[in-house]
Amino acid sequence: MTILDDAEQLAATGPVCDACLGRPFADRSFGLGNDERGRALRTTLALEADEPYESPDAAECWVCEGLCGRFEEYADRAVEALEGIDFFTYQVGTRVPPLVEENGELLREDAGLDPDAGELLKSEFNREVGKRVGQRTGKEVGFERPDVQLLIDLDTDDIEVTINSVAVYGRYRKVERDVPQTEWPCSNCGESGQLHGGRTCPECDGTGYRYRTSVEQEVAPPLVTALRGDDGVFHGAGREDVDALMLGDGRPFVLEVKHPHRRDVDLATIEDEINKSSDAVKVDDLRFATHEMTARVKEHDASKTYRAEVEFDAPVEADALADALDALEGATVEQRTPQRVDHRRADLVREREVYDIDGELVDDTHATIDVHGAGGLYIKELISSDEGRTEPSLAGLLDTAATVTALDVLSVEGEEEPFEHPDYFRDE
Repeated sequence: MTILDDAEQLAATGPVCDACLGRPFADRSFGLGNDERGRALRTTLALEADEPYESPDAAECWVCEGLCGRFEEYADRAVEALEGIDFFTYQVGTRVPPLVEENGELLREDAGLDPDAGELLKSEFNREVGKRVGQRTGKEVGFERPDVQLLIDLDTDDIEVTINSVAVYGRYRKVERDVPQTEWPCSNCGESGQLHGGRTCPECDGTGYRYRTSVEQEVAPPLVTALRGDDGVFHGAGREDVDALMLGDGRPFVLEVKHPHRRDVDLATIEDEINKSSDAVKVDDLRFATHEMTARVKEHDASKTYRAEVEFDAPVEADALADALDALEGATVEQRTPQRVDHRRADLVREREVYDIDGELVDDTHATIDVHGAGGLYIKELISSDEGRTEPSLAGLLDTAATVTALDVLSVEGEEEPFEHPDYFRDE
């Protein structure tokens, strides 16, 4: 059997459009569309039989039921569905009615061909409509995670548009204490601000939140509004305690804006807006990032540098403090989950390294201590020992109770390479 014999068998099954005739041979002659393959086969058959050439109306095709004649129509409708949406990349998907899929299998079966020969109608639809959408919009197909995804449902004749989120990277500095990283709803009133009987919740003063604001609440709204999104999800590279400041170059974060209708705004202007409107939070280096940056911010190994204000229960001499700090520098510390967080974290013993530690006495019962350590090192417990749950500790080495009265984060940096790798930014 030759390819012409196969084509003749296919054409004999009934009115078959050029695209459906060519689809079983989609793996032949790269660079042709299925309609071009089908037309070439039909022309060759007409020449060989010395019969008039006739190409059936696509609307009469029993295989696709006229769908292959509607590529242009669906492309026009897809472009219309994308009006008002900014995007750089797109992808087209198709849902084919089961009976139409079955027609394609019957076509091959009737002609004695392999049921998997060529390609599926779904694949052809994706390609042909997708190609036309690109021509009309000037945008590029995105195979991994496009900005927008179009689903053509040939059964319901609908086109669904999914707008994928856009990621904005930056670093935040928290310059006021008692500001959490993300919203902290009040559990006493269920975020309503009211108790039974209409009484104002005393724990949140009727606000519905434990704290008046958060980094998320200061950063997200301007970006969500500018990008015309529905919501923003904040992802930080770890988080500092609520009562700690975040200073230095700030902590890396990504704001994931859901369903954005804009993707190309002046982030420098938004950065300035946030910094002018917020007393508690400042942001720097806002940049559009790839989707992968979200995971990188959450998972990238990072070291932190802290400054702790420490109070001792008994007087401490300068030499004793220096000896204790020398003992901690470079030490591998075993830390059982601190009592202050054991209600929400598994009770484990973790090993963390103290890279560098330095400090000096302010007076004989107060000191300022700077610590550079591996990610996950609990600084308050490194100082206090947490009733022996952290070993070694400053309190243990000095044989006196020690309490962190104020804690500031001075830097958050990647262990092996910076967070800001060019591969994770959209325009770099």
